[in-house]
Formats: sequence, C-alpha cells, structure tokens
Amino acid sequence: MTDTRDRVHIFDTTLRDGEQAPGFSMDMEHKLRMARALAALNVDVIEAGFPAASSGDFAAVRAVAGAAADENPAIAIAALARANDADIVKAGEAIAPARRKRIHTFIATSPIHREFKLKLTKSEVVARAVAAVKLAATLSDEVEFSPEDGIRTERDYLIEVIGAAIDAGATIINVPDTVGYTTPEEIFDLFS
Repeated sequence: MTDTRDRVHIFDTTLRDGEQAPGFSMDMEHKLRMARALAALNVDVIEAGFPAASSGDFAAVRAVAGAAADENPAIAIAALARANDADIVKAGEAIAPARRKRIHTFIATSPIHREFKLKLTKSEVVARAVAAVKLAATLSDEVEFSPEDGIRTERDYLIEVIGAAIDAGATIINVPDTVGYTTPEEIFDLFS
C-alpha cells in the first residue's frame, strides 16, 4: 500500500453542500454528469448527498454510487447522515453500489447546539456519536465523523468527542466551521 500521509486528498461536496446555493439545484441527469466529471478528474471522495433528506436525494446518491464506481473504482462515495440509526441505515443503502463506501455522520457539539438544538448533555452527545460511528462502520468501508459546530466547542470536550469517535471506528475526522464563525488564525491554532 502506498503511503499517502504527504498527499492532499480531494473531498468534493458539490453534489451535497454545493447544491444548497440558491439556483444551483440539480436533477438526476445533472448529478450523474457532475459525478462522472468528478470521477474523471480523479477526486478521492464524492460526497453525493444526504439520503435521509428525501427519496429523490436517496435515489440520486444511489445512482451516483453506481455511476462513479463504474467510472473510477478507486473513488469513495460518501453519504451524509445525522447521528441516528435511521439516517445511517439509509446512507448505507444508498452507497451500496459503490466500490469504496463512506458514511459521513455528524452531531452538534457546541454548547449552544447541545443546549438549544439537541437538549442533550455532553455525555449523551458522546454516546450518540459513538453509537453512530459503530453502526456506520458496519455499513461502509470508511466512517467520517464531524462534530457539527466544532469550532465553537470547548477544546477539551472537542478532543473527548473526537477521541471517542476514533475509538468507535471513525477513520476520518472533519472539524467544520459550520456557522462560518472562525478566522484562519483560530483554525491554525486548533490544529497546531
């Protein structure tokens, strides 16, 4: 196996996050066309969508998983899923045709989200993250975990949640600036 630690891996989220921009919604034909173009560009991962969001998104992720796998077998097809069983199972079903499968699961970790959005304690959030990662690991080759609003999460707690996700089987960690709150200096400080 080739050592890829010094290589930049391209994770493309055009088919999921990019589609959220006003006026940029794509139908199935356009999504497949974009997925084939991304596969031809040799991106490493295509995050194809959020299968639990709608039957249309589920069908699109499944179609992309099959088409991209045919175009470029080395490419990973990712599906986004909240940290709950129903979302994760739906994501696993949607990416089933892919040769390299990834489930990207997330749960909010910042104090404001824990208190007002989730109404969960710190330990309950950790437990949900662990359960989500463990289930996702049974349905995919790779598990990406994101602490939603991670940049506004207390550093010690962020480390605890990420460590628990890794121990549960997460193979990729993504610390998003979900609400566009941070500065480049703060991101540098977080990772240094």
